[in-house]
Amino acid sequence: MVTGPATPRRDVSDSPSYTDLLLRTIRDAGADRVGVTSAEPLTRAKAALEARVAAGFADDMQFTFRNPDRSTTPTMSVPGARSIIVAARSYWSDGQHDAAGDGIDARVARYAWRDHYEPLRDALRGAARQLKRDGHRATVFADDNSVVDREVAWRAGLGWYGKNANLLLEGLGSWFVLGCVVTTAELEVTEREVPDGCGSCRRCIDACPTGAIVAPGVVDARKCLAWLIQKPGTFDPAHRAALGTRIYGCDDCQEVCPPSRRGAINRSHADERATVDALELLTVRDDAVLGLVGSWYVADRNPRWVRRNALIVLGNSGVVNDDVVSVLARYLHGDDPLLREHAQWAARRLGIAAGVTEDLLP
Repeated sequence: MVTGPATPRRDVSDSPSYTDLLLRTIRDAGADRVGVTSAEPLTRAKAALEARVAAGFADDMQFTFRNPDRSTTPTMSVPGARSIIVAARSYWSDGQHDAAGDGIDARVARYAWRDHYEPLRDALRGAARQLKRDGHRATVFADDNSVVDREVAWRAGLGWYGKNANLLLEGLGSWFVLGCVVTTAELEVTEREVPDGCGSCRRCIDACPTGAIVAPGVVDARKCLAWLIQKPGTFDPAHRAALGTRIYGCDDCQEVCPPSRRGAINRSHADERATVDALELLTVRDDAVLGLVGSWYVADRNPRWVRRNALIVLGNSGVVNDDVVSVLARYLHGDDPLLREHAQWAARRLGIAAGVTEDLLP
């Protein structure tokens, strides 16, 4: 079969105006900051990941720790990659939310009040579609272990690393989700080093409930509540009281951060959910638990870990009423030894051993 000549690729990617067009497309679709860096290996990030693993600070975390080579070598995800576009979208909200009524309010970290990653992906997809139309490969990554997006954003000049290891955007702070487009196009870079904006401030270090920030920019996951909530198995007894009434994530180090408090971009929305009812999590069916938590990361999508955390919340709530006593009794008599042990801890903390039968509380 005779075919005509191949259609030549429109190679305009090295034009600054082309890069500007892509970045404007992303901003117009809802991103707050955008930048571009090369797709060269993220050697600093790789060294940091390996050092954390060697020191034991990564604990059992996977994500970018699972395969540092892959998550710091963009060409392993997109062969032939030459550039990375990175974008940040605010998830801050100062919305006022009603309490759970007769329930036990369990607090959710702000980034999980609603899905902020999907709007960011949508913004990045617009640029990816343009790149593909022009003959380039382009893949969107957001909340993905294929790339250390904080390092990409740092190298693209969006911000600096705070003492809590979060990336702080210049003039805005850290209440942002990040995402990337890795592409074979060679784009104009925005690379620059943003001056450190923390100075001598150590409020995040001092505010951490468990002392998990063991050095500026270094977090020990074995103490970090945001990780312990997600980690399967027995919740470390040393940090149960510090969990307070958190059910997912921890915002303490960001809430005290001066740049993050000054520069936050408000994205309050009617469908936000700042709390869930711990009692409901402990009384509904397994499928209903997963429905209530939605897209939260839950190991193996097993509601057992959500219930474990909810039992700790009960213990830390300070609330003693018939509903709490009834729920604790149910788990103290239950056939799951892990949940039974956490229910015992909660009952002892609330001082209601006699009301749940003393013989079940060794």
